[in-house]
Amino acid sequence: MQLHFSPSMRSVTISSSNGFIDLMKIKVAARHISYRTLFHTFLILAFLLPFVFILTALVTLEDCLGRRLGPKLLGRGDDSGKLVKDFYKILNQVNPEEVSHDLQIPDNFTQLVSEMKSNKYSAKDFAIILKGMMERSEREIRESKLQELMNKHFAASSVPKGIHCLSLRLTDEYSSNAHARRQLPSPEFLPVLSDNSYYHFILSTDNILAAAVVVTSAVQSSLTPEKIVFHVITDKKTYAGMHSWFALNPISPAIIEVKGVHQFDWLTRDNVPVLEAVENHNGIRNYYHGNHISGTNVGDTVTPRSFASKLQARSPKYISLLNHLRIYLPELFPNLEKVVFLDDDVVIQRDLSPLWEVDLGGKVNGAVETCKGEDSWVMSKRFRNYFNFSHPLVAKSLDPNECAWAYGMNVFDLHAWRLTNIRETYHLWLKENLRSNLTLWKLGTLPPALIAFRGHVQGIDPTWHMLGLGYQKKTNIESVKKAAVIHYNGQSKPWLQIGYEHLRPFWSKYVNYSNEFVKNCHILE
Repeated sequence: MQLHFSPSMRSVTISSSNGFIDLMKIKVAARHISYRTLFHTFLILAFLLPFVFILTALVTLEDCLGRRLGPKLLGRGDDSGKLVKDFYKILNQVNPEEVSHDLQIPDNFTQLVSEMKSNKYSAKDFAIILKGMMERSEREIRESKLQELMNKHFAASSVPKGIHCLSLRLTDEYSSNAHARRQLPSPEFLPVLSDNSYYHFILSTDNILAAAVVVTSAVQSSLTPEKIVFHVITDKKTYAGMHSWFALNPISPAIIEVKGVHQFDWLTRDNVPVLEAVENHNGIRNYYHGNHISGTNVGDTVTPRSFASKLQARSPKYISLLNHLRIYLPELFPNLEKVVFLDDDVVIQRDLSPLWEVDLGGKVNGAVETCKGEDSWVMSKRFRNYFNFSHPLVAKSLDPNECAWAYGMNVFDLHAWRLTNIRETYHLWLKENLRSNLTLWKLGTLPPALIAFRGHVQGIDPTWHMLGLGYQKKTNIESVKKAAVIHYNGQSKPWLQIGYEHLRPFWSKYVNYSNEFVKNCHILE
């Protein structure tokens, strides 16, 4: 800052150090300057000089640093906002354009920066290359996800080596060990099998280890285990091994019955013609046992979730008689009035005897409804999630917004069931789906049951049955601890390597790892 006095002392000029800015010029009277005038002049100067100093410092710093400071000062604008707007404009221009297949796209960010320096890309060229890099990454991520889902599907559909070993060893034991063939239950307990004062559980499975966990967890969680009766139903090939397990490992004081489907006189071809057609129909067998990838239409538009659901719909278990067996419970157990049916992928954590006191209001099926709940993925199932509403028959007969319910833990009033035509309705819709080449629905035994049980379902408290532990990795642990029954429905079963590690302990704590057969088969090692 400089202070200039004219030779005649008639003016005083204040300027910046570079001389380009005249900040103040004060004209002084020609003849004389009074002390009062000088006092006011210096008072004004004392007030202005600090601001002049700051401005001078800013100007000097700008010269030294080569950039503007204080963008809003003295009306100066900030160019960064304009730069961002220009870049947005370029991105919008590039968005509809297709990236050329001949374009050389950098493999990583470092290479991109290097090529920008050497080739001096324009902003538009940079935007196109950036778009190409992102599209390539999206494709690679999607392909990786689809491959992961495919591998997971095959892992879920196969039988683990340890569980296969367990079945073979126990079957061999049945043929060589008389104790493994002993009658289940003992003759003195046979009347209990039809005694309605007991709590009767029905379990249909060909998985010996899973059955052991279900029965063990139910007995250990019960307040009155001596009142529990388990009816375990399995197929012919697994019967010997299943019988051996429960004969050699009694779970006292509960009573266990093991029966094969071949031991039920009622299960004849005449009574289940539709299921025989399902199992023997060439097209159906090819769909469930053939190439699972060919029918999933893996294109650029399919999402990983829809791809997973298409694969899951082709699981061979859906044409197994064991999976459809629950629809024949009134005929298979003609002397029982009320039962609880359990899937083999559940764990019981609380006494279930209060379920026999639940008022079903004359309905047949006490089940947890799956269209409302905290988990928006697991508990958001309505009819539209299971049926093809583009089919005229489905659109005419069903409501897409009707609430679905869950299989896995159901209270069945068999007496009320026998007064309905549920089984006939079930068979009717199975036939319709076969005639339509599986275009009414794809996934399993629940869709025909949703139709057959319409008007016969009584919703029960959702804390009785928590679902999704086999596909919802973010399952709330506190909710799991509080649930009476937890259900590993989905592909990630706890006995598979693909099961979720943080959810497996709720199941594995009921596995007897000290058992000779479990140890020798290296279960989950």
